[in-house]
Amino acid sequence: MKNYLFKLVLLYLFSITTVAHADIHTHEIEYFNNSTKLKGYLAYDNAIQGKRPGILVVHEWWGHNEHARGRARMLAEAGYTALAVDMYGNGKTANHPKKAGELMNAAFKDWKTSQARFNKAKEILQAHKTVDSTRIGAIGFCFGGAVSIRMVRGGADLDGIVAFHSSLPLEPPITKGDVKASILVINGSEDSFLNPESVGSFAKEMVAGNVDFSYLNLAGIKHSFTNKRADEFSKAFNIPNLEYNKQADEQSWSEMQLFFKRIFN
Repeated sequence: MKNYLFKLVLLYLFSITTVAHADIHTHEIEYFNNSTKLKGYLAYDNAIQGKRPGILVVHEWWGHNEHARGRARMLAEAGYTALAVDMYGNGKTANHPKKAGELMNAAFKDWKTSQARFNKAKEILQAHKTVDSTRIGAIGFCFGGAVSIRMVRGGADLDGIVAFHSSLPLEPPITKGDVKASILVINGSEDSFLNPESVGSFAKEMVAGNVDFSYLNLAGIKHSFTNKRADEFSKAFNIPNLEYNKQADEQSWSEMQLFFKRIFN
């Protein structure tokens, strides 16, 4: 019994020490692409000595919101410096699917501007005092996953990207050896925004292109499984395909951490 209590005390002291060592800094930053103001959100652990990899966080179609910021903080807690980016400009967000769709479609239609905004955020992240500028990755959710995939398909200089509940863009076209970044896609098997044919076509192209590519299919999981407001949105806007899933959220985050540990170490 004494030995058991001693172990509990040690565990308690260890947890206090661990929490005490964390010093998560977060702040909003403003930067510009041409004349458009972009509003980002930076997070890092100031208690970590030396430089560490930097990771861009690309938001869902709703825009740069608390979901993206929360993921930036989680990445900081995991030992990275993270920048939640603004792909719509001026921090614009949507509170209705119609508006979200308009913002998303505009971003894809003017892909040249979207690329420039992504790359500007990447420059800001690389220049931060805590970041090893040679080790940069990105994660994206829904719209943000597709943005991240399109960026690496277009030759973006990233070590790797992780796309959560993402569409699978087949553009720009690639040939063998074009894509240097590693890619991890994590989607739900019951995501009705996808179909088996699109998954098959994407995977086939990744293999033909000699891409370091993995696709994790989460059985029984719907779209937007990482967003804790997904059920609220589903009910409010009658979109049954949206559903938060705690287990899938945690599993996918764990897989992401293993992925980045592999490519950065």
